[in-house]
Amino acid sequence: MRRAASSEWLIDALALRVSASGDMTLVYQLYSTLRTWIQHGELEAGVPLPSSRHLSQALSISRNTVLAAMDRLQAEGLIVSRRGAGLYVAKLPTMPLPVDPPATALVEYSARGQALLDRCATLSQHYHAFAPGIPGLDLFPHAQWQRLLRRHFHQADTAWFSYQSLGGLPALKDALCDYLTLSRAVRCRPEQIVITQGAQQAFELIVQLLTDSGESVWMEEPGYGGAQTAFQAAGLTVTPVPVDEEGMNPALCPAPTSSPRLIYVTPSHQYPCGVTMPVPRRLALLECAARHGAWIIEDDYDSEFRYDTPPVPSLQGLAGQAAVIYVGTFSKVLYPGLRLGYLVLPDPLADAFRLAHARLHREGNYPVQSALAEFIAKGLFSRHIARMRASYRQRQACLRNALSPAIEKGLTLSSGHAGMHLLAELDNQTQEQRLIELAHQAGITLSPLSRYYLGQPQRAGLVLGYAGAPEDELHRAGRWLSQAWLSLHEGRKPHAKLVYCP
Repeated sequence: MRRAASSEWLIDALALRVSASGDMTLVYQLYSTLRTWIQHGELEAGVPLPSSRHLSQALSISRNTVLAAMDRLQAEGLIVSRRGAGLYVAKLPTMPLPVDPPATALVEYSARGQALLDRCATLSQHYHAFAPGIPGLDLFPHAQWQRLLRRHFHQADTAWFSYQSLGGLPALKDALCDYLTLSRAVRCRPEQIVITQGAQQAFELIVQLLTDSGESVWMEEPGYGGAQTAFQAAGLTVTPVPVDEEGMNPALCPAPTSSPRLIYVTPSHQYPCGVTMPVPRRLALLECAARHGAWIIEDDYDSEFRYDTPPVPSLQGLAGQAAVIYVGTFSKVLYPGLRLGYLVLPDPLADAFRLAHARLHREGNYPVQSALAEFIAKGLFSRHIARMRASYRQRQACLRNALSPAIEKGLTLSSGHAGMHLLAELDNQTQEQRLIELAHQAGITLSPLSRYYLGQPQRAGLVLGYAGAPEDELHRAGRWLSQAWLSLHEGRKPHAKLVYCP
């Protein structure tokens, strides 16, 4: 389709591409087709275009449609008008046709970026039985929450729709301060709280303000993958510290190792092992942090859910104004899509974190925060937690009952005194891997304990989430897992009809 091409050939080519049955308007189809040909040099500079009358008749479209497309091309400088002679293709630099890169071409990510992508491979897209960290979304008071949201959006202060730098809506910080003081023995004032878009953003803010690349962070081993990823993505040296029956044990930190800048712990309910750190170990950890000049990150992700033991006060409350940064989230007690978490900061850090958060993340969603503040202040939040606690206790009991044939033969489960998951101890890594393979074939999501190790896994097991699935599903999936485990444990080949129907 060059200069020598007649206008009839051009019209024939356009007729193949412009159709009233297309998804796009006729104006856009005509405009985009000619634009592409001109930009790629398929229509050379100086080539005359058919008249609008001729085009409209030949393509059976309105003349106004043709004129609109030509006006747009002319406005963009792709065609020019010559008085008394019509429209011509303008003289432009020729754009090469796009060429697909060879299949062997690879994108080179940074070492930090590649480490981040490697960690992303552990993300689950299936939220049925056994998916850890997923709350009972079927139990959430959706209608009540929607009414709150609609009212708070309708009554929202106009200023809330602008940029904010308060560290969160004051009403939410007030309500949250009261709740944490009473339920978690956290010592704080509203000014010490910064509302974030989840715990993950809180971790990122901590490492950006308090660490430099290459500095050391001590991390529970095994531990929470989200925190591991945040630390590694920031270029920190992550030192895994073994977890025993009392949580992280600083005395087991591998030597030699540099003094940590941060120490990350989940003392109320260690993730994923499920143990609770007793007061003597907490005091030892505080002393260790003070000796190294380190900040402790206390991740209190699901402490609301305790079933047969009294609640344990927060490490932050025990420490007073020591170097403890308390991180909480609403993802487990409400729903992950809410994307709200919070930091409780020592006084010297509060203003700096508030300003940095406003600059880096442009805080917002004040109408949603306002609805949540009312949800907490009116006692709806506490009632919801009480309901979830009772339901989760039942769901855990259902899972234990489904696994009872395997338990009778030696399968060991964690105590389950708190939280939203159980840890099933396995005989070895081979058994763990084989169960993962069988579960994948059956369409079941299993989380191996080995995934939570940064170093060589020292134990084999499965992290079994039960909070997010109804009891009938937990019963079916638990029965499947019991049969699969028994087959492997007893050295039998798993039955070919060992299937699971979600």
